[in-house]
Amino acid sequence: MREVNAASATNVNVYLNGKRVQAPKGSMLAAVLLNAGAACRVSETGEPRTALCGMGICFECRASVDDVQHRRTCQIVCREGMRVQTQQ
Repeated sequence: MREVNAASATNVNVYLNGKRVQAPKGSMLAAVLLNAGAACRVSETGEPRTALCGMGICFECRASVDDVQHRRTCQIVCREGMRVQTQQ
């Protein structure tokens, strides 16, 4: 396994609800949302929802990614310039 050090690590810019967030290259989008404290969506009863299973089965981590709705953020690797809109 290759060791990653700070000098070789790079970040990508993700735009979360219009605000720029830096994320380590290769990060899963759900992890970036969790780190930013952003809920992916709101349940029918008004409760904030976010990634639960982390493997694409529960669909709790859905958000709009690059204008495509209902994307499972736990299945998406962050890339430069990605636009993410959560249900607020």
